[in-house]
Amino acid sequence: MNYKNCLFILFFFIVSSCTTNSLINNKPTLIYDNNFTNKGFTLIYDKKLYEQKLISKKLDERSLLIFQKNLKRGTSVKITNILNKKSLIAKVGSSSLYPSFNNSVISYRIASELEINSSEPYIEILSISENSMFIAKRAETYEEEKYVANKAPVKNISVNDLNVVKVKKKKIKNKKFSYIIKIGDFYFNKTALIMIERIKLETTIKDPRIEKISNKKYRVYIGPFMNINSLQKSHNDINILGFENIEIIKK
Repeated sequence: MNYKNCLFILFFFIVSSCTTNSLINNKPTLIYDNNFTNKGFTLIYDKKLYEQKLISKKLDERSLLIFQKNLKRGTSVKITNILNKKSLIAKVGSSSLYPSFNNSVISYRIASELEINSSEPYIEILSISENSMFIAKRAETYEEEKYVANKAPVKNISVNDLNVVKVKKKKIKNKKFSYIIKIGDFYFNKTALIMIERIKLETTIKDPRIEKISNKKYRVYIGPFMNINSLQKSHNDINILGFENIEIIKK
């Protein structure tokens, strides 16, 4: 074996070793699956709600579980408090009955961590794909960091959105209560008009509207509503049509 071949073999082993170490140190992140998303008012679990049979199953107040009728048990979801942009990762619990006006039931722990206002518990639910863990980018772990990580006690694990840019905290003024009920988005204005006629014929709602979002997106909606009572009444009225994913949008 000549000198050049020896150098080539040595170089191959060095590169292979570096590549292996880099792959081991890769850190995973989450990609969100857009198959299901819903904005609406959640219901914060309370034992009294169960006793009054407004909720059919109990929910541990310390858990990171939610009830959500559109998603199967075990589905991972990102829950965001839309009013302050705080979010966390939770899981869908067992199937449970709860008021149709609410898009979910959440535990006290989730409500507390997201600082959800009980008088305006407006959240977004976003499903996360089961295959969402993937290698985002290479990240080196230095010996000093390894030592600190090994010595530090693990109290909890959280998932951070790497796309979020940290900004200085500003005081957020509470916007006036104003929401619409989104029935659906349609490609053609003609289809949206058909939906308008159906709503007028089959419900007590007489003023559904169409908003042109783009040349290929026409939104059928009801509202705006300036208080939660009128919002809830109209939501219940439209619910008889059996739409699976009615959303409440803040204006």
